[in-house]
Amino acid sequence: MSTAGKVIKCKAAVLWEIKKPFSIEEVEVAPPKAHEIRIKIVATGICGSDDHMVSGHFSIRLPVIPGHEAAGIVESIGEGVTTVKPGDKVIPLFTPQCGECRVCKHPEANFCLKNDLSMLRGTMQDGTTRFTCRGKPISHFLGTSTFSEYTVVDEMAVAKIDAASPLEKVCLLSCGFTTGYGSAVKVAKVTPGSTCAVFGLGGVGLSVVMGCKAAGAARIIGVDINKDKFKKAKEVGATECISPQDFKKPIHEVLKEMSNGGVDFSFEAIGRHDTMVAALACCQEAYGVSVIVGVPPGSHNLSMNPMLLLSGRTWKGAIFGGFKSKDSVPKLVDDFMAKKFTLDPLISHVLPFEKINEGFDLLHSGKSFRTILTF
Repeated sequence: MSTAGKVIKCKAAVLWEIKKPFSIEEVEVAPPKAHEIRIKIVATGICGSDDHMVSGHFSIRLPVIPGHEAAGIVESIGEGVTTVKPGDKVIPLFTPQCGECRVCKHPEANFCLKNDLSMLRGTMQDGTTRFTCRGKPISHFLGTSTFSEYTVVDEMAVAKIDAASPLEKVCLLSCGFTTGYGSAVKVAKVTPGSTCAVFGLGGVGLSVVMGCKAAGAARIIGVDINKDKFKKAKEVGATECISPQDFKKPIHEVLKEMSNGGVDFSFEAIGRHDTMVAALACCQEAYGVSVIVGVPPGSHNLSMNPMLLLSGRTWKGAIFGGFKSKDSVPKLVDDFMAKKFTLDPLISHVLPFEKINEGFDLLHSGKSFRTILTF
């Protein structure tokens, strides 16, 4: 029996209080309104940005259903939707592409002005939610809320993908892999024969390493205090790995010595202020490029010496690897299907959705690269 136009009751992971475990609840998911799409989520990844929500570093009205790295199948569509139909495999996009704002029309920019990250609304574009639980409205997260069997997203935040693609793998293209890989190949524009340093060797950091390798970097130095991650980093392309804890001098000085005065490109994939400055400082002072990839917790400012930039370094940042989401995600899926890159090394754990709290424990312990939750 068709569920189109009807409220769907399903399971979702609801965060009622910050710094508390998720509660698996039965929620009601309203039908999509005009230009909206209701998706049956098949697989969703656990990302550090979701953890920022749990820990209270993102300010949003509670209760909320987080989650933003996922893939699923269109269940129904609202009036006026033309780009997908029920049954299509899709990836929800936490960075939308409206195609009409000045950012979407800029050839090099991708941070659409209708994004939900700049100011977390916790609602759809019209200011209302599609989730209720125990009679209360539940906030959306980044316009996606994928920690739910069904979710509703705007048409501008959905990419139709290859019908043959494995959703439990390509879900990583909706955040982690694309963010890291694009930071190397699109944002930094890593050059053949160059030397790169990657701070943080989690799922996003490994994706940066893969991007550096694909771009032809000759040396890729992984930096992490967790040496258990070194083996995997070398498997995907790191030429060497070091821990700051093994040196008495600051890590940026160590890297400058290792690279004859500074690396060509550096990437911070952790989200810490001290490592952001260290990544900048380890670059070659006249032409080095450093990219902030990790999301910093909270709204604290960082201080740095302007001389680090005055000599010629470039400090950059980007959301979603600089990729225009609706345009790029289907092509990335096609590249994955053509075996131009692999996602298997990034997936360390696959758990049933009900074990979401166990997945976050793995993240906190540093034992996972990416945990995929399946419904």
